[in-house]
Amino acid sequence: MEAAAHAQAHAARPRVLAPLWAVAAGALLVLAVGAGVAFGPADIGLADLLRSVGAKLHLPGVNSPLAPTDETILWELRLPRVVLGLLVGGMLGLAGATYQGVFRNPLADPYLLGVAAGAGLGATLAIVYLPHAAAGHDLLPPAAFAGASVAVGLSYLVGRSVGRERDAATLVLAGVTVASFLTALQTFVQQQHADTLQEVYSWILGRLSSSGWGDVTLILPYVAVAVAAILALRRSVDVFTLGDEEAASLGVDVARTRLVLVVAATVGTAAVVSVSGLIAFVGIIVPHAIRLLTGAGYRALLPLSFVVGGSFLVLADLVARTALSPAELPIGIVTAFVGAPFFAVVLRTARTGAA
Repeated sequence: MEAAAHAQAHAARPRVLAPLWAVAAGALLVLAVGAGVAFGPADIGLADLLRSVGAKLHLPGVNSPLAPTDETILWELRLPRVVLGLLVGGMLGLAGATYQGVFRNPLADPYLLGVAAGAGLGATLAIVYLPHAAAGHDLLPPAAFAGASVAVGLSYLVGRSVGRERDAATLVLAGVTVASFLTALQTFVQQQHADTLQEVYSWILGRLSSSGWGDVTLILPYVAVAVAAILALRRSVDVFTLGDEEAASLGVDVARTRLVLVVAATVGTAAVVSVSGLIAFVGIIVPHAIRLLTGAGYRALLPLSFVVGGSFLVLADLVARTALSPAELPIGIVTAFVGAPFFAVVLRTARTGAA
């Protein structure tokens, strides 16, 4: 009884973040944005960049020194790509941390409930059966978003079929089942249309090759709503780590809160995946890295995961578009090169700690 009371009191106490880590996260964000905007095939000096920003803000006596071509590259190509990277990486990091807390599973990632498989199938169908429209990527985002939404809906239907659609373990198993089925469908479609394999795998490996602000405005409402909902319930995520019964004893409506958190994380993930493709490891390594460095609870971990996740993906995209310039690496390859060794270290650390 005393142990349970101690655990409840520990969960009820706020585990705040040291100001140093908050400042470090902010500095990383500034560094990532500055590097992402300044560097590329056409390098833009920091002084010229700041003067161009000042001119856009109509500061008195400030004129942009950039040529019209560089001005277009900065404001219509590079800056929207950086903002898109912040939104995609931030949402993936936040969704991964949310799933890890809600399902009490440190290996959970944003694609847990079949989002990746559904989005992949939707994009594959658009590429195969709507080649002319998909070639311009006009229909790829809505097709991927629809596929991801259908996958999550099926996961809930499978969970409901056994009468436990809001139970954590049941939802995870339902997501695995649906993902396996949809992946099999995607593989079948690809085998029947082998000529589209390169384009399909190019999308699956992830990209941030935005041609302007269209992708940003497309996903921004979904990301904003998802982030607001998750952060509003971040205290409940901390309580979830104690288990459902303990959370209920502390006044949390477990089923309803879990549903809201899962839906918010899934909708946000489906939105960003629809424009970026399937970018692996961000939703796993970012929360783990923050947790290892800071030891913070979910009240601090969730907002930090958004900031650090966005910064990490912007820097990964910078590597992807400059390492083999003028060619580009798929960003999923870059995140995998970083994420796989890190994940191996995390597993080894966890095993050592358990021993």
